[in-house]
Amino acid sequence: MYEIVRKEQLAANIFLMDVKAPRVTHSCLPGQFIIAIAEEDGERIPLTICDYDREKETVTIVFQPIGASTLRMSELNEGDSFHDFVGPLGQPSELCLEENLEETKKKNIVFVAGGVGTAPVYPQVKWLKEHGVDTTVIMGSRTKDLLFFVDEMEKVAGQLCVTTDDGSYGFHGMGTDQLQALVDAGQKFDHCVAIGPMIMMKFVCLLTKKLEIPTIVSMNPIMVDGTGMCGACRLVVGDEIKFACVDGPEFDGHLVDFDQAMARMQQYKTEEGRKKLAYEEGDTHHGGCGHCGGDK
Repeated sequence: MYEIVRKEQLAANIFLMDVKAPRVTHSCLPGQFIIAIAEEDGERIPLTICDYDREKETVTIVFQPIGASTLRMSELNEGDSFHDFVGPLGQPSELCLEENLEETKKKNIVFVAGGVGTAPVYPQVKWLKEHGVDTTVIMGSRTKDLLFFVDEMEKVAGQLCVTTDDGSYGFHGMGTDQLQALVDAGQKFDHCVAIGPMIMMKFVCLLTKKLEIPTIVSMNPIMVDGTGMCGACRLVVGDEIKFACVDGPEFDGHLVDFDQAMARMQQYKTEEGRKKLAYEEGDTHHGGCGHCGGDK
């Protein structure tokens, strides 16, 4: 069992948990993810590692309840435990590997985080700061009430730009608008990392392709087992089929077929809606469909 030692509500319908998971914390790196199961017959929820503390042996996760299983997860409190908490899974960010550090230091890097995508951006920016690399971070949200980690990100980013679609905080516009404004003001970037909803990553990549900025995205397709066995998380990247769980989650954004990936994400929307309704009506054993609720 994996105890929840801290729980916070970061913003409207966004939760943070620190989970005691010694075997995960001893080997995880930024960019990787875990799969959590709240109870014995619960759904497998993939979530990117937001932070980790090797001394306290805790992993930090951030999630937004969407389906039945993440609603159930949001009801867990400090002192409760996850039935399973498996990881680290996936490949770490290439920017956060010691062997790539000298090359990384030569790059002027910009991160574009959308919504809950702020959570997986944070550990990468933090790791880079700790290793002497300052980065620019663009954090975007629909409105002020959905923003989180602004103070935390400000401590680790060389330059932080916060945007809201409705103009309620920071720059009025989307992350792509802010990136274009920075470039128009004379700032130059030679590497971009975009993490957030697929539609947001698609439009970041359309812009960065025009600006000739190589771009990495962290893909969050339907995922079941997280070990490459089921094939549910397959993606078309260039001329190849890749599995987000073992080949990723990070890929060259200019090669990802976003339209195909987003079409696959729609396949279980109706089924997940039924599960959520059943849960809200009191059928707490009616699990989710195998993909909703996580940022993966």
